[in-house]
Amino acid sequence: MTLMTFAAYEQPLKWIAFGLGLASTISIVQGWQFAAMCLSLPFCLIWIYCAWLRTERQLKYINILFAGLYVYGIARHLILAPAT
Repeated sequence: MTLMTFAAYEQPLKWIAFGLGLASTISIVQGWQFAAMCLSLPFCLIWIYCAWLRTERQLKYINILFAGLYVYGIARHLILAPAT
């Protein structure tokens, strides 16, 4: 079995990675660290396999979405954190 065996599944794998990344980010924002780790591992493995670091436009938009979710998480923490 070679790396090209699953080349036909590259696009579905990218959508699965997108779903895993979104779920992982939501887990981090909600404070579910174990769930975030469990979701992040297959996310990273798919990214490694698909080599998303080549010049793909959707990568920019996915990172913007993740950055927005992290901004939400930071704002949520600052608003909901008890004053000390």
